[in-house]
Amino acid sequence: MNQTFVRIAGWGKYLPRRVMDNHELERMIDTSDEWIRTRSGIVERRIAAPEETTCTMAVESARPALEMAGVMPSDLELIVVGTGTPDHPGFPATGSLVQQALNAPRAGAFDVGAGCGAFGYGLVVGAQFVLSGAHQNVLVVGSDVMSRVIDWHDRTTCVLFGDGAGAVVLQATDRPGGLLSFVLGSDGCGAPKLYVPAGGSQQPATHESVEARDHFLKMEGREVFRFATRVIPDSILESLHKAGLKPRDLDLVIPHQANSRIIDHARKKLELPPDRVFTNVDKYGNTSSASIPVALCEALEQDRIADGDLVAMCAFGAGLCWAASLWRWN
Repeated sequence: MNQTFVRIAGWGKYLPRRVMDNHELERMIDTSDEWIRTRSGIVERRIAAPEETTCTMAVESARPALEMAGVMPSDLELIVVGTGTPDHPGFPATGSLVQQALNAPRAGAFDVGAGCGAFGYGLVVGAQFVLSGAHQNVLVVGSDVMSRVIDWHDRTTCVLFGDGAGAVVLQATDRPGGLLSFVLGSDGCGAPKLYVPAGGSQQPATHESVEARDHFLKMEGREVFRFATRVIPDSILESLHKAGLKPRDLDLVIPHQANSRIIDHARKKLELPPDRVFTNVDKYGNTSSASIPVALCEALEQDRIADGDLVAMCAFGAGLCWAASLWRWN
């Protein structure tokens, strides 16, 4: 009996047309281009148009991924949408909206909520459905409209985030490679360090919660920075250990694009040269769950990944959670 492997057969991305650079933020809040660049490496970010939503961006990223994979929407068996900014709170799942918009009647659909780590979780979950033999074609999307949940009066957070979406099609194959190992983790003690206080069942919306601006993202930046600089290299090392490999075997690392200093710290801890770590945080800021699939698309567009390459992807996010996966490109 032939063994089933999983491959990333198609990929696509979508970034809103509107570009907001640091100089525009200088006119809005007490900040400066130099301050933002020094602390995050971000130069500009994309902002969704009023009519754009997490679903519409997800669909725009999914269409080229499906076309590249040669998969019709009617052939999809599962749609997994990673997002922290769903079109509706709780239900329906944004995945169901994407399923309807794509006209994929055979596909089950659900959301994965793990903040910026949602695509990383969704990628691993989707791969399991393929590796088990349950499905042949799975769509995994990361899409977030962060501009709708950040407080534009809070200069410590609003300068960091942007909007976007990225998608991949996972497909069954008999060609060896694909997902070699993964690490999923969570430390719920860190939940209050990165969260939106109100709007859920614990604190439903009230006049008081709106006036207190509790429906916007709150973040303890220093604590999240410390967490991220530890968990990115550690989870990649753990996934390498599971696969019997070493950091020197890596051809490319695609980390969550939250902050250039976090990425550089991880690179140094893994003892990798700069050309083995992909970054585009300067152009888009932190697009949350879209970060890794957008970066993956651009790495492939730039011919940074070839057949047989060993690629690590790692994200961290609210929870606090993390997700790393190791792929032999096939």
